[in-house]
Amino acid sequence: MVMVGPPKKHLLPLFVFLLFLCALFFLYSSSPSLNLTPSNFDQSSISQTFPLNPHPVPSTFTFLIKVLTFNRLHSLSRCLHSLAAARYGADRVHLHVYVDHFVLDQSTTDDQLEESRRILEFVDRFEWKFGDKVVHYRTSNAGLQAQWLEAWWPSSEDEFAFVVEDDLQVSPLYYEFLKSVILNYYYNSSNFSPSIYGASLQRPRFVPGKHGNKIQLDSGTRLFLYQIVGTWGQLLFPKPWKEFRLWYDEHKAKGMKPFLEGMVTTGWYKKMGERIWTPWFIKFIHSRGYFNIYTNFLHERALSVSHRDAGVNYGKTIGPDSQLLNETSLDFNFLEMQPLNNLKWYDFCFREVHPGRVVRNLDELGTVLMSVQRQETVLFVSLFGVSEIVTRNILCHFERLNTQNYIFFGPHSDLLFDLARRGHAVIDVDQFVNDAKVYKLTRFRHSNAEFMKEVLVKAYIIKKCLDYRYNMWFMNSNMLFAANDVFLEAVTPTLDVYIGKNMELFFSRSSSSMQKIWTDDFFNNFVTTLNKVSSNTESRKFGQVVPKLLEQMGVKIGIIDEANFAVNIGTSSINQTSSGTGKKIFYWSSEIGSDIIAKRLKELNMWLIDGDFSCTAVVCHQ
Repeated sequence: MVMVGPPKKHLLPLFVFLLFLCALFFLYSSSPSLNLTPSNFDQSSISQTFPLNPHPVPSTFTFLIKVLTFNRLHSLSRCLHSLAAARYGADRVHLHVYVDHFVLDQSTTDDQLEESRRILEFVDRFEWKFGDKVVHYRTSNAGLQAQWLEAWWPSSEDEFAFVVEDDLQVSPLYYEFLKSVILNYYYNSSNFSPSIYGASLQRPRFVPGKHGNKIQLDSGTRLFLYQIVGTWGQLLFPKPWKEFRLWYDEHKAKGMKPFLEGMVTTGWYKKMGERIWTPWFIKFIHSRGYFNIYTNFLHERALSVSHRDAGVNYGKTIGPDSQLLNETSLDFNFLEMQPLNNLKWYDFCFREVHPGRVVRNLDELGTVLMSVQRQETVLFVSLFGVSEIVTRNILCHFERLNTQNYIFFGPHSDLLFDLARRGHAVIDVDQFVNDAKVYKLTRFRHSNAEFMKEVLVKAYIIKKCLDYRYNMWFMNSNMLFAANDVFLEAVTPTLDVYIGKNMELFFSRSSSSMQKIWTDDFFNNFVTTLNKVSSNTESRKFGQVVPKLLEQMGVKIGIIDEANFAVNIGTSSINQTSSGTGKKIFYWSSEIGSDIIAKRLKELNMWLIDGDFSCTAVVCHQ
């Protein structure tokens, strides 16, 4: 007989350790089948700067399949059987089938009644063993738009909808892939982005922006982000979809239309009207700057295939658009999910977007400078004391003029975060001036904190640009350029520094003489001068302080010919046939309200913003 008693004292630590291991084993063995442990990916630069509020990890989530059908029994049968053949493991997946009704009027036929009955009988008999099956049979004809929009209202932030039209066929691998997407890009805090609204399983083929780039992806790209929604197998995240539905209600109630000039989809809407829903969603994601996850599996393969049967979108059956990816054609790890930092982002023109370029210190400034410079020139736009709508209008002009070499700088704010999230390079002035290196080099205080931050950052920008041999322009947000060539025409190669006399416009050339002047001694002199600057508005202008110091060093300052290049639109009403003709720079006092600015710019056809603070057009430049 073996007597079992309390462990001896010298064995007590080992006993406690074994209990701990047993507890861990029990915890992991009893956990749900969905493994939601976050991966150890690095945070993106933008998530380090701004809180992104990733979703807390639940024990499980709800996955709903939304099948939209009307009068195509053969298509519906093929679709449902492909969904039932997928690999769901032990997960519960629910099937919701929405059967639209035929039009009830004098033209109703017995054939329509019989077709509807056959569809309902088939759906009723169809066995779905993976979760609940719900059938919604409408009492009247809703149409494709209402079928989509009314199919789902998320009951929680842990509920996802996979929407398929009945002429779709999915791969047996589709659910495993979408589950991996949800775990890696929705619940993983290291990979989460508020810009992502879902994932499309269709093969990317369509660029909606007129004159946009062809979709060209290298063979190593498996996943990427693209703004366009996919209707052939679209996974929707709950929060963006709720946001869209409320946005849609508001715009419909006000009689607005989803017009977005420069987009092929706007032509579709003008032709088909409310029969389709995608122009509404495209207009919404354009205003919000949202993106969709897409796959690139090569050889025209995809996890969902549309057979493009005759219906609302096609007058006659065209056939499958892609090759269905399955186990026999699988020659790579389709569940490999790259960190979000490594994925490429593309807009409606299939032009690459670079979100997360936030400058918080001197080292990051150099990296971002190299990413934006064009012809060794960078444009810096101040956001101090400017309204959001005016800033958005500037961005629309940059897009229209194909201006890409710009960086916004301003105080830490929601606007600055949103600009960086959408792919615009920004300098977070508050974090920049708090950087240890900056304080070590300056060590000064000023009674006006905003003035101190703005001019200090400008001074460091100049020094850094000179180190990299980049020319630079500084502009406030109270001006617009009518053409890109204004930078070439407004200054001559004879002088290194130019200023605008009545507007805060400053140019510095990266010449060898300027590099010799802008030393640490000059920088210290600049700091000393700032400490002596009075509270007078004029004396606190950067374009006044720096030129005076440069003149003391023997630098000749050029004055931009405002009579020929610029016009102050705040002084009087201007139209294209009066004094505004031929001008390249339009500016106004920062004290003028946004409504007056909008009125003046509308007269010049330079107000490019709609009610959503979004550009009225998409402009693609090849």
